Order: sequence, then structure tokens, then C-alpha cells
Amino acid sequence: IANTLLQFILFSELTDWSSYNLLGQSLSYNKTYQLSRIGNFLRRNKEQVLVNDNQLYKRPTIRINGRGITLRDNKDGANIGTKNQFRIYKGQFLLSKIDARNGAFGVVPAELDNGIITGNFWTFDVDYSIINPHYLTLLTGTKEFQKLCQTASVGTTNRNYLKEDLFLKFKIPLPTLSEQDKLVNDYAEKINKAKNLEQRVNDLEKEIERYLFDELGVEINQSKSKSNLLQEINFKEITRWDPLFLLGKIPSIKSKFELVDLKNTIKSFNKDADNKSIRIDSSKFPSNEFQYIGMEHIEKQTGTLLEMQTVKGKEIKSQTIKVPNNFFIYGKLRPYLNKYWINDTNFDNVICSSEFFVFDIEKNINKLFFKYVLSSRIIQSQILDKTSGARMPRINEDIFFNLKMPLPPRLIQNEIALTIDAMKKQIADLKIEANFAKNTASQAFENAIFNS
Repeated sequence: IANTLLQFILFSELTDWSSYNLLGQSLSYNKTYQLSRIGNFLRRNKEQVLVNDNQLYKRPTIRINGRGITLRDNKDGANIGTKNQFRIYKGQFLLSKIDARNGAFGVVPAELDNGIITGNFWTFDVDYSIINPHYLTLLTGTKEFQKLCQTASVGTTNRNYLKEDLFLKFKIPLPTLSEQDKLVNDYAEKINKAKNLEQRVNDLEKEIERYLFDELGVEINQSKSKSNLLQEINFKEITRWDPLFLLGKIPSIKSKFELVDLKNTIKSFNKDADNKSIRIDSSKFPSNEFQYIGMEHIEKQTGTLLEMQTVKGKEIKSQTIKVPNNFFIYGKLRPYLNKYWINDTNFDNVICSSEFFVFDIEKNINKLFFKYVLSSRIIQSQILDKTSGARMPRINEDIFFNLKMPLPPRLIQNEIALTIDAMKKQIADLKIEANFAKNTASQAFENAIFNS
């Protein structure tokens, strides 16, 4: 409460109008460690580089929220417009002066040694006798430190630059080097555990597809590409003009079970169980509340519902479709994102964007089995060559109806569905455990530095 009261500052002490000077220069650090100015152990390095057109240069990307630095690309000097740049070396501390307020800090990794940066980045030599730069990366990646950077940044919203002199004046807790090393190692241990769990998730997801393909006897054969040399083809044989067709890269699918068109598995399409249209003009129900699902609310590849917005009819500007219970939705816009979902909720007012197909399937087909095939490479490989539209590619109903899927007897469908469902549950548990490990790592570090 005290921080919200009127405060005064002497005009003679006001060096600029940044909120850093107007509102304060410290965070809620605990009293365990002595504070030290960042300028005591970082020194700006401005080694200039004149980009040579005949040389290859390494360029970095600094990820926000303290997630480190990675190689952005290797680029020929001839294709680099800004010729006056700066050199970076392994072990230096690097930041983006634009995204510092979003935690864009990190230590230059070995693979970026001798790389280059523009003036929008700052690189600092580190006094390793005082600070472990990885400790500094963890500290600068916290939300608390990002707030401090916001107060020391000036300019318009989209070009809000951190001020170097203010950054170097920041005071941070400075444990002994051995204590810094322990904090860094404890954090890394928890993060490595999370990475190992995530690798197990990736392995399981690959195992699911291997299992599905083996059980269905599926083979996806990539047609051999035609020669890149000049070729001739009879005009009457050309049914399509897209590059994949003309280059002979259309995949074919085989299975030990019957391949059926999706249209033969779908019972209701954009209609309910009573064969009534489920398209809805929500503007005609301005006060009614709906559970709305847009393309952005479905996680790509996983079929996970990220969010379901409760909105009134008057708030929805686009065309929508009702999603009855146990109906599927499948994204026709940018179908390579593989966005699918089945309405297993208890809501009877779910609607979705018209960029989804909405349908139910025949009762003789196991819904889980259908979902796992629908979301697999069996379907994705067939969609690859059939999208239209360069900027916003999509598939139409005819294409969707004519996609093929293997259809084994119901008992085999049930067995496949149960097995994959168990593997999916294991994946969900591993993801929860991985997220817990990452959150625990961040929380343990912040508890050591900040007041709770």
C-alpha cells in the first residue's frame, strides 16, 4: 500500500524521466546476499565488424524469459544488409536492448563463438572471478527482473529500449561463486529431469505411430520424383497443376485392411442426429452465452483443448457451427497443423469457428480408434498435396470426404483404441511431471533470491 502513495523526488536527483528513476531502483530481494551493481562485473564490448560479402557469418537469436541463446542462422555476408556489426565470443553475456523487458538475456554458447550482432544487441565481457554468467541469466530471466527492465526502458511501446547506464546501475544479490554455482547446478538438475521426461514423451508419441502402423499394416509410399530435367507430358493426362503432382511426389497408402473413404465413415456432417443443420448465426442470439472454440483454442498435433471461451452471441463476429456432444471437429484451415477435437464435455452450447468441419461417425466405428487414425500420418500424408491457397491453405469438403483410412473389424479397433489410449494417458502424466520439474526449478531459484 505504501508504494501507491504520493512520493517525492528532488529535481536535482532526476537524471531522466524513466519510471526507473521516478518509482524506484530495487526489487524485493531477500537479505541473504549482499547487493552489487551489475557494472561491477560486466563491461560492454563493442568490437566492430565490417561484414564481408564473401564470408559466412553466424547470427544469434535470444529467446525471451531467460531461455537462452541459440543459432539463428549462418548467412552469407552478401545477403546481410547491415554491414557495420559487432563481434561476439563464447562466454560473453548478451542481451537484446529491445526485448530485455521480456527477459532476452543469455550467455553466448560455443556454437556462436565469433558470431556477429547488430546494434540492437549488447554484448558484455564477464568478470568470472565475481559472477557466474549463468547465474546472471537465471536472475535476469525472472518476472521480477523483467519488471525492473521495463522501468529502465524508454521509447514507444514497440521500440522500447533498455538504457545501458541504468542497466549497469541495477543492483542484484551476489552470493559467493560457490553459492552461485550451486544455485545454477540445482536449477540445471531439475531442468535436465524435465528434458528427460519430455524426451520420453517424444519417444512414446513415436511409439504410438509405430504401433498403429504395425497393427494396421500401413505403408505410406512416396512416389519417386520425376527427373528435374525437361520432360514432356500429354495435356490430356494433366488433371492438376500443383508442383507435387507435376514433380511426381504424391504419396500412396497401403494397408492389410480395407481402405475406405472418410465419407463412408461419417454419419452426420454439419448436421445433428436429426439431420438438421447445425450452422448458427450467433448474432441472432445476442444475449445467449456460448462456449466458443476458435482455431487458436486447439493445440496443434495433440487434439488438446487449450481454452473454451464463454461469450455472448453479440460478441461473435464470424460464422459459427454448433458442436453437439460426442461430435468431432477438424480444422480445414492450415490442416497441416492437425487440429482436431471431440466434444466430450457436458456443455450443450458449444460452438466453433466455421474453419472447422463438424461431424459424427457411424456407430460401428470406435470413436477413439477413429480419432487416433484421423490425427495420424495416415491422414496427414494424404492432405499434404491437396491444400489450396498460398497464404491461408485449406481443404474443402470433397477432399476431406475422399481421404482414405484403414478400417479393421470392430474388435481390432477396440484393442488398438485401448492400447493407444493407455499410452496417451502415460504421455499426459509425463507432461505434468515435466512441467512440475520446470516450475520447481524456477520456484526454488526465486525463493533463494526474492522475498516470498
